[in-house]
Amino acid sequence: MRFSSFSPLLVIGVAVAFLAGMPVASVGLNLLAGGTGETWQHLVNTVLPEYISNSLWLCVGVGLGVAILGVTAAWLTSMHVFPGSRFFEWALVLPLAVPAYVMAYVYTDFLQFAGPVQTALRNAFGWEFGDYWFPDVRTLPGAMLMFICVLYPYVYLLARTAFLERASGMLEAARTLGMGPWRGFFSISLPLARPAIMAGVALALMETLADYGTVAYFAVNTFTTGIYRAWFSLGDRVAAAQLAAMLLGFVLLLLTVEHISRGRARYHNTTGRNRGVLGHLSGIRGWLAALFCFLPLLLGFILPAGLLLKMALTEGDAQFGLRFLVLARNSFVLAGTTALTAVLLALLLAYGARLSKSAFAKGLNRLVGLGYAVPGAVIAVGVLIPVTRLDNWLAGIWESCFGHNPGLLLTGGIAALVYAYLVRFLAVALHTVESSLSKITPSMDDAARSLGLGQGATLLRVHAPLLRGSLLTAGLLVFVDVMKELPATLVMRPFNFDTLATQAYTLASDERLAEASTASLAIVLVGLLPLILLSKQITASRRR
Repeated sequence: MRFSSFSPLLVIGVAVAFLAGMPVASVGLNLLAGGTGETWQHLVNTVLPEYISNSLWLCVGVGLGVAILGVTAAWLTSMHVFPGSRFFEWALVLPLAVPAYVMAYVYTDFLQFAGPVQTALRNAFGWEFGDYWFPDVRTLPGAMLMFICVLYPYVYLLARTAFLERASGMLEAARTLGMGPWRGFFSISLPLARPAIMAGVALALMETLADYGTVAYFAVNTFTTGIYRAWFSLGDRVAAAQLAAMLLGFVLLLLTVEHISRGRARYHNTTGRNRGVLGHLSGIRGWLAALFCFLPLLLGFILPAGLLLKMALTEGDAQFGLRFLVLARNSFVLAGTTALTAVLLALLLAYGARLSKSAFAKGLNRLVGLGYAVPGAVIAVGVLIPVTRLDNWLAGIWESCFGHNPGLLLTGGIAALVYAYLVRFLAVALHTVESSLSKITPSMDDAARSLGLGQGATLLRVHAPLLRGSLLTAGLLVFVDVMKELPATLVMRPFNFDTLATQAYTLASDERLAEASTASLAIVLVGLLPLILLSKQITASRRR
């Protein structure tokens, strides 16, 4: 790196990259640590094969499900006009507002023996207990279905963009040469969209592997549940770190496969068109297309949101009131603090890379961005191990200086938890800010410098106002992600410190599903905020 490319903000970049990478490094350093022979022997003889098997089956089932559902929905809405197609364009992203663990609670209550579905069947046919068979949702296939219903929008969004931006022009040319729609899809559209589809599937699988609430509630043992049990039930933090390292290996394998799938392929759209070219679907075909798009929307958003609203209004949380306000305050403090810090750091990192114009600065930002690919449970373990040691060291110094033990300064409050959130979600804010900052022409920097403005003044007076919308979006996305995060919160929350997510999980674990509805509904409503912005963008892209 040349000195001319150096920016003082690189110091911040190096510090943030170090802090972001430390939890992952902490997990990796414990992979070969000793002293866990008995624990590991117990895990190998009992549950470790089940962890591996369930995690693999989840990846296979969820990967196939989100790929089929997301690609088909994207193809229908981007390339065809049918009844309700304009509505489904943006509505199909709404299931992202519903966390998978909330979906699990809702459908368990809806489909259980005393639930409305089985009760209606018994009343209609006069059945008694044992007279009929009904599938149990709290199984591995049931968990797959929950994940598919809430995660297919990742594939839908990326595949839809790929079909519109990459395939429309070449499909139009293929049609003039006599190629039919089916052949055009499999020969042109699908190969061109494959990198986007694989990226969407990878995102869905990383969320699946990171989940704790759904698999724990369904009693499906995975690496995430194993980490939690090793930490709290067995009291073996090294074993928890080693399980976290194995889970991290799964995630890195997914990222490697996704990167290889892209290869060196590049495609540039030269038509400037951003519209479907296959025409209208009328009659039975049009209604079948509408039905296909409506079913995932019904199962992934309309039905769970409606059931949550009904339970919240008719039964709800018996502790609703002051207790709910405390939970909401805790959640909003955590989410707000993390979002503000993430936006500030993202702005400094992105602007530092812009000033430096070096590969080193860009590499630091990519390192920071890797945190989003790491499951929350892994980050929690990776943060707690070094931060706990730092806490004990600080307490020792404090006691030697002032004569009393101050307790846990970092892990006893929310500081360590916010740190874990930043490692996990800073990438979301960074990618949003970087994409918007790249659209600002460098001539503005030159003009500001010619008027005597320094780097800091240029950032505050020129770039910040132009980035106001993207900064708001970045903060909102991080805010919602923190509100929904469960594994890291369960592991790292201070004593007697609950959030809406932990409250919903605790009540649901105690089979108090109706009481869990209030907190769950609040999480869903907050999750709708960024999706409204995303829906507006989708609608605007169709009009261009």
